[in-house]
Amino acid sequence: QVQLVESGGGLVQAGGSLRLACAASGRTFSTFSTYAMGWFRQAPGKEREFVAAIIWSGARTYYADSVKGRFTISRDNTKNTVYVQMNSLKPEDTAVYYCAAKRATGGATRTSDYDYWGQGTQVTVSS
Repeated sequence: QVQLVESGGGLVQAGGSLRLACAASGRTFSTFSTYAMGWFRQAPGKEREFVAAIIWSGARTYYADSVKGRFTISRDNTKNTVYVQMNSLKPEDTAVYYCAAKRATGGATRTSDYDYWGQGTQVTVSS
C-alpha cells in the first residue's frame, strides 16, 4: 500500500503563488524513484483533469496547456516528495488538487494510468 499526502493548499489572490507538496510512504512502498508522479485537479461539477507529470528521474515533465508557463513540477527522490510550484494563479485554477503515483517510470497524463492517489488539497484563488 502506498500513501500520498498532499499539503500546501490554501486561499490566495489572483496573481499569487502556492507550492503544493506530496509526500509518499507506505509499508509496501519500495523505491520512490521507480514511480512516475502526477498532479491532477478537480473543480466542483467538473471531471478530474491532468495538470502536470514528471518521470522517475525528473528529467522530463509534462503540463496541461492551461498551466504551461505558470506551473512547475519537480521531485526530490531523497525525500520521497513531489512538488508543484504554481505562479500567476487565476480564479479558474480553483480546485482540489490531487497527487498520483504510477508504478512505472514514464510520465502519463490520464487518470487511468495512475495506481495511487492522495486525498487532495483545496486551492482557492480569489479574484
